[in-house]
Amino acid sequence: MEIFANPDTWISLLTLTFMEVVLGIDNIVFISIIVGRLPKDQQAKGRNIGLSLALIFRVILLLFISWIVSASDPIFSINLPFTEEDFAVSWRDIILFAGGLFLLAKSVTEIHNKLEGEEEGHGANKASATMSKVLIQIILIDIVFSFDSILTAVGLAQEVLIMIIAVILAMGIMLIFAKYVSDFVNKHPTVKMLALSFLILIGFMLVVEALHQHIPKGYIYFAMFFSLLVEMLNLQLRKKTEPVHLRQNEVLEPEKEEVV
Repeated sequence: MEIFANPDTWISLLTLTFMEVVLGIDNIVFISIIVGRLPKDQQAKGRNIGLSLALIFRVILLLFISWIVSASDPIFSINLPFTEEDFAVSWRDIILFAGGLFLLAKSVTEIHNKLEGEEEGHGANKASATMSKVLIQIILIDIVFSFDSILTAVGLAQEVLIMIIAVILAMGIMLIFAKYVSDFVNKHPTVKMLALSFLILIGFMLVVEALHQHIPKGYIYFAMFFSLLVEMLNLQLRKKTEPVHLRQNEVLEPEKEEVV
């Protein structure tokens, strides 16, 4: 095809694929945390279904790209006090605002459950985490993330075919690494708490975007990367210090017995 003979096409494809992977990290983290509430033998299935649904939603939205672009057009206005201009509300604002509130509520609830000592896979609260309930939550957040992802794609590429290929490539990469990300997040409680904090940050950003206050995503992702880097250093430090504490305890315990 003539479109692929143009070097700019390949640059757009690589750039868009990379951006879709970066934007998809939020989706992977959310899916990993939600799927972690399923029984062990269902987690891989739930994770694969969740990412597959994300791919389907993105491709469907790309096929209706003209509607996505027009979704930023105002559908009604609100006369706010103390402002000279009316606040214009679009479908984009409604979707991002609702999705941001959902993400905030879900993340805060998960943090509350962790602080209250509710472990994944145990207890009455865990028994209610069925595949259908998990998939409904994944579908809701997939719609929001897909909508935001497609709006970003529109600014980076003009051809719908390039966007679809980039989305498929990005989802393939995420499917490969999703299990490793999920296992790592669920294995380390502090990393899971950090991931939930990231989701709160993303939810807040979506709400702010819906209120027409733009926040450069680069600042958000830099803060997330820096926080994750610090946590990786903490994990390495724990690996080096924990054996020392264990050896010290083994030495001190016999001495206490002798004194008694």
